[in-house]
Amino acid sequence: MATDTKNDNVFVIGTRRSQLALAQAYIVRDTLAKEYPDYEFKIEAMATTGDRILNVALSKIGEKSLFTKELETALEEGRVDLVVHSLKDLPTVMEPGMMLGGVSERESPDDALVLAERHVTAKTYTTIDSLPAGAVVGTSSLRRTAQIKRKRPDLEIVSVRGNIHTRLSKLDDPANKIDALVLAAAGLTRVGLGHRISQTLDKFMLHAVSQGALGIECRENDTRVLNLLKTLDHTETRITCLCERAMMRELEGGCHVPIGVQSKLEGNTLKLNGMVASLDGKQYVEHSDQVDLDPESSLENKQKVAEALGQGVAKKLVELGADKILEELSTSQ
Repeated sequence: MATDTKNDNVFVIGTRRSQLALAQAYIVRDTLAKEYPDYEFKIEAMATTGDRILNVALSKIGEKSLFTKELETALEEGRVDLVVHSLKDLPTVMEPGMMLGGVSERESPDDALVLAERHVTAKTYTTIDSLPAGAVVGTSSLRRTAQIKRKRPDLEIVSVRGNIHTRLSKLDDPANKIDALVLAAAGLTRVGLGHRISQTLDKFMLHAVSQGALGIECRENDTRVLNLLKTLDHTETRITCLCERAMMRELEGGCHVPIGVQSKLEGNTLKLNGMVASLDGKQYVEHSDQVDLDPESSLENKQKVAEALGQGVAKKLVELGADKILEELSTSQ
């Protein structure tokens, strides 16, 4: 049961402890502080299950909410007033009593190729297509792995976990013999490492659901916090991300399965492309669709239309065989 949190003028923001998570929490804190100078916003950082278990692949830990559970417990108990998530980490089915109070404007949702410094210095390679057969690419994502294997089965994929700086240290250490990493472009940008991006992979692979967006979670009955978060909410990002999340929810997939998307709101036309792949990339289904949003309708109605588009794309993917791919994946893990 949630308890009342202390001083009415102080709001506590929950976040993971990683440098990227803290950078994202600072973005939210500074935005709120600028808008509400009479209030104080504090950061409460904590470790999650996904942060503590670094020697096991995410898909094999066997637990959902790997990066959110401890934060949501703190929210439920009233120790924090809101939680900043990378929206891609937040399960599409929210815990009872919780809601997505705000969705910040999206950074680039795309994945990025980061080459080892020795290759950058020598200008040996510049793109994923120019990597030679047998080159070693690091990623902790099954979605990225599946799409790389589909288009470049001659590359060797290795699991590389940890925060961004840890992964880059592993990449740049010649002893590890890793040639490149695939990381989220948004994360690199937010921690000031955008210069490490060798290639944006928007043409090579579909990105993760909600990648690049921040989701601010709060208690659904906390009207004070909900009113604060209206400042942060970005309509276009909310619509596109809810569309993507509806597709994933319909597929009953999590962020650690090979499900990819690309969405775009052009004028009043919302477009969604979705895919599901087997781990080896050999089984692959993809479908795209679009819908026109009524510019005169309410945000709530636009969200419903967006979610219906996501559900529709998911159902078509199932018709194409996505359910069988996901079932095989679940039994193999």
